[in-house]
Amino acid sequence: MSENFGVIFSSILDGLTTTIWATLGGIALTIVLAFAAGLGMLSRWLAVRWLARIYVEVFRGTSEVVQLFWIFFVLPLLVGFRLVPLFAGILVLGLNHGAYGGEIVRGAVQSVPKAQHEGAIACNFSPAQRMFRVILPQAVVEMMPPFGPDIMVIYGVELAFYLVLAILITIVMRALESAGAKRIGRMPPPRTKFLAKTQGGGV
Repeated sequence: MSENFGVIFSSILDGLTTTIWATLGGIALTIVLAFAAGLGMLSRWLAVRWLARIYVEVFRGTSEVVQLFWIFFVLPLLVGFRLVPLFAGILVLGLNHGAYGGEIVRGAVQSVPKAQHEGAIACNFSPAQRMFRVILPQAVVEMMPPFGPDIMVIYGVELAFYLVLAILITIVMRALESAGAKRIGRMPPPRTKFLAKTQGGGV
């Protein structure tokens, strides 16, 4: 009994460790991509604005399950190597929630009063100094309330990702096994043969 408990506890501990790493990695990537997308949509360069907007719209407009399928199964065909499931989950979490966070960052920056922008210009600050010394410190305060629930959602979604990923892997492996069996001419399982004989009037 104690040996079984040790095995179960070890499995739970491994799962908890993986969950913590996936959650922390997803949150870190979400924050980085959210600021990159949010500030990109406010850039004075048209190409940067368009790239940021395309990223936000694509990942906000598609399901996380679809993104997980493409990144875990399709992306390896393009790059030539298979992603670790943990890394694939972190990548999808960061890309998806970073797109939502980009709108939060953009809205928070735009909510800073214009007087603050004008005051920074009057102080002869460069655009980078205006953003990082005057605008962002005030915008971060506005970002915190909407970012809080989004971070909690990352934790909940991460738990579901592994279940979905396990199901997807199982489905794909069964499909590959079935295709391989047909290619090499393997005989159908006994139950299938019995049903075929029954339907054909042999029994």
